[in-house]
Amino acid sequence: MILEVKIMRESLKQRSKFGKWLETKGIKQSWIANRSGISKGTICQLANDENRFPTIKNAHRIIDTLREIDPTIEQVDFWDT
Repeated sequence: MILEVKIMRESLKQRSKFGKWLETKGIKQSWIANRSGISKGTICQLANDENRFPTIKNAHRIIDTLREIDPTIEQVDFWDT
């Protein structure tokens, strides 16, 4: 029963493309925040709200940080700006 509730909660989570990518790679939002110098709140909003877009400066910081994991990652993989 507890497992069923957990699965239901996971399926109800809204995620942006950025948030889904972090989840599939097992990357914690706090890691991105610490490495990029962007607040945890901003990273959380970007991961959970598909209508939220980073500033150009923050997008570059995030992408530069993620390239430590995947050198082929591009901004357009997450945000159509």
